[in-house]
This record gives sequence, C-alpha cells and structure tokens, in this order.
Amino acid sequence: MSGRDVVLARVRRALQDVPRGEGPKDPPVPRDYLRVHGSRTPAESVNLLAENLVDYRAIVHRSEPGELDMLIMRLLAERGAETVLVPPGLPPSWMAAADPVRIHDRAASTPRELDAVDSVVTGCALAIAETGTLVLDGGHAQGRRRITLVPDHHICVVRVPEQVVDSVPQALERLAPARPLTWISGPSATSDIELGRVEGVHGPRRLEVILLAG
Repeated sequence: MSGRDVVLARVRRALQDVPRGEGPKDPPVPRDYLRVHGSRTPAESVNLLAENLVDYRAIVHRSEPGELDMLIMRLLAERGAETVLVPPGLPPSWMAAADPVRIHDRAASTPRELDAVDSVVTGCALAIAETGTLVLDGGHAQGRRRITLVPDHHICVVRVPEQVVDSVPQALERLAPARPLTWISGPSATSDIELGRVEGVHGPRRLEVILLAG
C-alpha cells in the first residue's frame, strides 16, 4: 500500500459519519470564543500595545503630528543611516526634516540592493494591542512586503488610536485576506537548537515604532 493509499484511507474513515450531500458550510460552527479580553478605553489599548511591543524588544516612541518629521530625522541620525527606503505613498511631511539619500521602492530592486539600504520608514495597516503586533498589507505608506523584510532597520508609524485594535479577531475583520499581509511582532528573531537567540535572520534586526497621536 502506498503512502497515498494510507492517507486517503484515513480521510475516508474520518468522514464515515458525515451525511451524504453535506457541504463544508452546512454544519453550524460555534463562535462563542472571546473576541477581546477585558474592556479598555482607546488610550488604554494604545498603552497595552506599547507595553507588548517593548516586551518583543521593539523600541517605542510617541509623537504629535507636528513633531514626527524631527523624530524620524533623529532616529535615522542616531542609526547613522545614509540611505533610507521610502514607499511611494509615504506622506512627504514625514520625511521633511530627514537628509539621508532616499531610495525608492522599485520592482527592479534586487535583494542585494535592498540589503545595502540602511533604514526603511513605513506606515502600517493596523496594530493589535493584545499581541503587540503590527500588520502591513502593502497599502498606503507601506510599499512592497520585501522592503520591510530585507533592510536591517525599520521605522513603522502607527496612527493612534484609529489604527489600533484590541484583538486578533477584531483585526481580521478590518483586513482584506487577498492582500499581502505581513504580521510583525518585534524585530526579527529566531533560536538555534541550544535556544540561543539570533536577531536579523529573516527581517529587521532593529524595529522602532512611532505611535503618532491623531
């Protein structure tokens, strides 16, 4: 008996009690799980997001709209960034004070070229307070998925409180599943067989999040 035969036999046994003609959407699926853990004000949700981002070793900053360009300039200067990748939809005012060479998001850019970029600045689709997660979907101010996965330094701007949701179920309701979703919980990190933490293997080694007050 082949491996294929074994797998199909197990599938048939698992479906023995399913009535003929029943479709996958016919049985009712209970949705009685918690959509959010506890109740919070918008300000409390933003504070929880900040706490969880820090737990994941992201660096969190807060900014008013009139201060954002100077903050981004300072963060790039502290990093020593000589080049910064800028998505086409990034608001020009965000980079008004920054002086590194601007690298534009181009389809022709190779991974080697992106790896040579010092920093990238983007917005996001939304952020999840309970998990400290940023979600990018390639939309306005975000650019292609790869520009946030290859450069070593990512500055991500989150508009608060409007882009903050409490939970993953709430996030899924606001996201389009057909878009290229990237879920980011802290800087890139993995562990080897001896549980030694290694950062920067499959994403930015340094993640800085700016919570921009609306």
